[in-house]
Amino acid sequence: MIDLRSDTVTLPTPAMREAMYLAEVGDDVFGEDPTIHRLEELAADRMGKEAGLFVPSGSMGNTCALLTHCQRGDQVVLGDRAHILLYEGGGAATFGGLPFRTLPNLANGALDPAQVDLAIVPASLHTPGTRLLCLENTQNDCGGRVVTLEEMRRLSEVAHRKGTLVHLDGARIFNAALALGVPASEVAAFGDSVTFCLSKGLSAPVGSVLTGSRAFIDRARRTRKMLGGGMRQAGILAAAGIVALEQMVDRLAEDHANARKLAAGLAEIRGLHIDTATVETNMAFFSMAHADATPVDIEPFLRAARESGVLGIGMGPGRVRTVTHYGITAGDIDTALGVFSRIAREQPALVGL
Repeated sequence: MIDLRSDTVTLPTPAMREAMYLAEVGDDVFGEDPTIHRLEELAADRMGKEAGLFVPSGSMGNTCALLTHCQRGDQVVLGDRAHILLYEGGGAATFGGLPFRTLPNLANGALDPAQVDLAIVPASLHTPGTRLLCLENTQNDCGGRVVTLEEMRRLSEVAHRKGTLVHLDGARIFNAALALGVPASEVAAFGDSVTFCLSKGLSAPVGSVLTGSRAFIDRARRTRKMLGGGMRQAGILAAAGIVALEQMVDRLAEDHANARKLAAGLAEIRGLHIDTATVETNMAFFSMAHADATPVDIEPFLRAARESGVLGIGMGPGRVRTVTHYGITAGDIDTALGVFSRIAREQPALVGL
């Protein structure tokens, strides 16, 4: 099966499995797991931050960040297509009592600085004070797009000028950094805190890291405990994360190249619509519509592809996401394109023709 649903389906490398087997461990809740200490220090260094906190998932990392930065009733400003808003079960808002103020994401996932400026308000009798601005880079729901450093800088400056902190959901920050041609720390520099995933393109089996100042991470450690994220001999998992950071970052270029190859092929298939210029990292979104522009029901198409050995995932009406990752080769891309092309040719109704 060629699984293009997500880079979360990556399997740990042989080096990761060996590192997990050999990992030196201790009780991390007591602060005694040396492998977790090493991962957290390495992650903080990669982000240019003082400290890091190993968490089971990116969702927990983001929730930890918001609950640590904010008090109940503090307003959080974020995009209307933000992962924190759409795909994390409403955790931060539910557990923290945090009102979300949403703004429309631009095409590449950025926000309009002028709108952010207006949305950030002080606390009053009528309004919740804005405590936090959340950014995302790369922006998943916008197609794995990259927010430029200049856009990040302008948004960060608006927030900080008005006394508001910035959290960056950097689940795929290394993909963003590769696309921008800079170290990940340059992207992370605009966030007071940054979460990134080890278990997506970097191929670790489990885990994310929340990074920030030492004082912030000390507080976040207690938040993680309250959320049930105080793990014990979790160095077995952290060992894979160390391998991910040391060995799997540079190979993301292969995923980006395969995504561009996939996008170019999709553009040649009648009935599938994709703007190849928007394929900037490891994601290629395509759409299908009827002649009257109404979106096609994508489930029959996805089912036909699955029956032919290719998995994609729906991301809204008439919209399909494909993601390249470790384990997907250029040959797999050719095979997937062959499957998509055959479906469109032999079952044109499935793509709206």
